[in-house]
Amino acid sequence: MNVTVELMTRAGCHACAAAEQHLRTVLADYGIEPSIIDVDAAAEAGEVFPRAEYGDRVPVIVLDGEEHSYWEVDEPRLRADLDTRR
Repeated sequence: MNVTVELMTRAGCHACAAAEQHLRTVLADYGIEPSIIDVDAAAEAGEVFPRAEYGDRVPVIVLDGEEHSYWEVDEPRLRADLDTRR
């Protein structure tokens, strides 16, 4: 399965930590490892887009380059979308 899953997050965000744990649990069933992107660290490195686009809504899950959900993992929808990509 050639799927990319990114989690937009920031340091000190409790909702982000919970979403990461939940996301990792779901993705383990598919053999997928998410990329974790700290929007503030990306901005400090010169990448304006992640913080400008997602900074007010973290955590945000991005599936194959498209925003999938934010503030929490929409597990039923995520599983359905991953199943269609199998």
